[in-house]
Amino acid sequence: MARLTAETPFIHDGCQITDTRLGRFAEIGQGSRVAHSDIGDYSYCDRYADIANADIGRFSNIASFVRIGATDHPLTTASMHHFLYRSADYWDDADDDPAFFEKRKARRAVIGHDTWIGHAAMIKPEVTVGHGAVVAAGAIVTRDVEPYTIVAGTPANPLRRRQPPEIADRLIALAWWDWNHDRLRDALDDFRTLSAEAFLERHGG
Repeated sequence: MARLTAETPFIHDGCQITDTRLGRFAEIGQGSRVAHSDIGDYSYCDRYADIANADIGRFSNIASFVRIGATDHPLTTASMHHFLYRSADYWDDADDDPAFFEKRKARRAVIGHDTWIGHAAMIKPEVTVGHGAVVAAGAIVTRDVEPYTIVAGTPANPLRRRQPPEIADRLIALAWWDWNHDRLRDALDDFRTLSAEAFLERHGG
């Protein structure tokens, strides 16, 4: 029997999940924390990922200890400490600052379909990682990543294309990530054995 199902996300022990939608066949690794996010169908994160304020597409592969949408502190005020916006933790007569939290939640990180985010990489808020892109282990992504591009380093810079632009455009147009579960199964052998170009030729892309 298949371990992952359309009905119930697979959530490992020790996870903290807040205000988050988990798609079909999704999996959240041990000890991960996910908040105010949308995790697409078939996407997963490995152990101890920390994801906040993020929109993650389908078939995203997120390695252990990745941080996406790292929360920030105010930089223009006299202090940047928690007491400014988590004030109720410090004084009985003070309220938290809801405007600060709403502004933080609005600064979304966006991860495209069929992406791979390597071990211990960090994706900053308001960054978009395009469909089919790869972020190398340990990279810190501070600006948008083009589709089907591999980036690495701190800060991350392009290394090379994962697919040539013309193939990338055809894969995006094919949008196989929108196929239903049965169609994916029917094409499984082709996914495994064909080059991207041959796959496109066979499947009409």
